[in-house]
Amino acid sequence: MAKPIVAIIGRPNVGKSTFFNRLIGERRAIIEDEPGTTRDRLYGETFWNGRDFTVVDTAGLLFGRDDPELPSEELARRTREQATLAIDQADAMIFMVDGRDGLTTADREVAEILRPMSRRVVLAVNKCDSVERSLDAVEFYELNLGDPIPMSAFHSLGTGDVLDRLVELLPERPPEEETERHLRIAIVGRPNVGKSSLINRLVGTERSVVSEVPGTTRDAIDTTIMVDGEPVTLIDTAGIRRSGRIEWGIEKYAVLRALRAIERCDVALLLIDAVEGVTAQDTHIAGMILDANKGVAILVNKWDAIEKDNQTFYEFEARVREAFKFISYAPLLFISALDGQRTGRIVQLAHEIQDQRLKRVPTGELNAFLRQAVLDMPPMAVQKGAHLRLYYAVQPQVEPPVFLFFANDGNLVHWSYGRYLENRLRERYGFGGTPIVIVFRSREKKDKDS
Repeated sequence: MAKPIVAIIGRPNVGKSTFFNRLIGERRAIIEDEPGTTRDRLYGETFWNGRDFTVVDTAGLLFGRDDPELPSEELARRTREQATLAIDQADAMIFMVDGRDGLTTADREVAEILRPMSRRVVLAVNKCDSVERSLDAVEFYELNLGDPIPMSAFHSLGTGDVLDRLVELLPERPPEEETERHLRIAIVGRPNVGKSSLINRLVGTERSVVSEVPGTTRDAIDTTIMVDGEPVTLIDTAGIRRSGRIEWGIEKYAVLRALRAIERCDVALLLIDAVEGVTAQDTHIAGMILDANKGVAILVNKWDAIEKDNQTFYEFEARVREAFKFISYAPLLFISALDGQRTGRIVQLAHEIQDQRLKRVPTGELNAFLRQAVLDMPPMAVQKGAHLRLYYAVQPQVEPPVFLFFANDGNLVHWSYGRYLENRLRERYGFGGTPIVIVFRSREKKDKDS
């Protein structure tokens, strides 16, 4: 189930990134006093009052007076376009204003865009770190976006009130599906690597717009096809550009659509361009898939455009494997969406990956595996001289497979031993194309929980 998306919106330098960092519990967004520091889309997972959601830190909305990087005649149109797309993708929004500066013209311009969607907006008045500023927040009633909530992201004052109101606006959880859910495949990658062409090849019709202009596909487009009598949903997404090259407006918010598509899918097919080779942004997208714990395969498209000799395939494969070594379990397939080379293998490969994501190892067999693994290599402790023992293991979850290993002290297990157990599990049971989650827990903690 995809998590709701919450966008933090407002003009530059009102404290959006500070609040974002506090929500996700780490300093991921760059914080500077200069307006417009946040240029790339940042997202993270958080929760409040039992609700999980994805929070997105957006660039400050400018209306032609404060950014010398863009022609002033284009700013109003592009910024309105950007704001509209953010609003369209977000399930709820936190509109942040600056209580220290008071109500500004830029705030009114942003509010004008948000007002038709006011039922999905929380108005947060930041930098209210004194009683006087909290009282002054009443001036923001003029925006006609509901009750302004005074807060201070830096001092963590009033943030709970903002989140309480936010959770009320999030969409209700959909009921559990009564019918068996079918396979969902997301096609993701940089712009112009051939995602829409591949969708058309798989569907057999001109379902998606195909163009040489990067970013033609602006929305995630779902197409359900029948393969061997079973439904399969293909999710086409907008291309994700390299950091620093994301255009203002449409392409910037296309990243939100790709993120939502990854969260909704079972298996993500990462398309890369054989002509351009592996780029930093390709590995960044792979990291997004890994963070979402989805199945993954790497498809090298435009293989027909490469001049080859008897070593070309092996050399290119080695470069790809080195670049994506953090998802070494991902199958690799060389294709051509243009002429159909090996595209008939794609859906079958995705089904195989999903089967691996659903694989469950019986408890008795898993513990026999653990005894042999410990015998072959005893566990290492992070503290020198510490006594460490692994007792037993269970697999409580699939999609992705999760393994709990109980020890006398789970905190003592060195991270490398988790990697060792993962490699042994893959060697024994496969799990190709899917991440494996390894968790070490103290037996005493388990006993207390029970």
